[in-house]
Amino acid sequence: MPTNLSSTKLILASSSAYRRELLSRLHLPFESIAPDIDESALPGELPEQTALRLAQEKAAAIAKDHPESIIIGSDQVATLDGEQIGKPGNHQAALQQLQKMRGKQVVFHTALCLMDNRKNASNPHIQLQNVQTLVSFRDLGDEELDAYLHIEQPYDCAGSAKNEGLGITIIEKIISNDPTALTGLPLIALTGMLRHIGIHFFKK
Repeated sequence: MPTNLSSTKLILASSSAYRRELLSRLHLPFESIAPDIDESALPGELPEQTALRLAQEKAAAIAKDHPESIIIGSDQVATLDGEQIGKPGNHQAALQQLQKMRGKQVVFHTALCLMDNRKNASNPHIQLQNVQTLVSFRDLGDEELDAYLHIEQPYDCAGSAKNEGLGITIIEKIISNDPTALTGLPLIALTGMLRHIGIHFFKK
């Protein structure tokens, strides 16, 4: 456990099981609270802007009821040919997504916000970063894509594939500076932000 986090509440502003699993890898004591915000993109908003705005709004929604805490907000927006790709929600929509993406490259913007309101809740210290991941999908037939979806059912994932699971078999290449960004929480960026506010991970 970090030497200087025992008296501070760390909150993950998310109900995502994927993000909870990723954050648990850091061996930090944390609480997970789902923020209640509208996650729709604004007219004319670029994908990176959407992701960064929503990551900050998620953190802010939790921060207002939890003073003297450190809050982590994250959001991911996927784009194909410049158009945003949302979570499919069901099998047919997921199949249509994979059919559009096969043989193509999808850009995932994973935004991260670390909001530290321990000193001043009305004017918290905010760090923002967007981590971009380029994912090339294999050019597979309908039957194979349909079979994959029936097995893994990734209907809550933008892009309709779990790269940490069987979805890796329909991916041809992943390019990113942070291997955890695609799953939903860029840990390399997060640990850098935590160190910046004095959170250390190892005792000397």
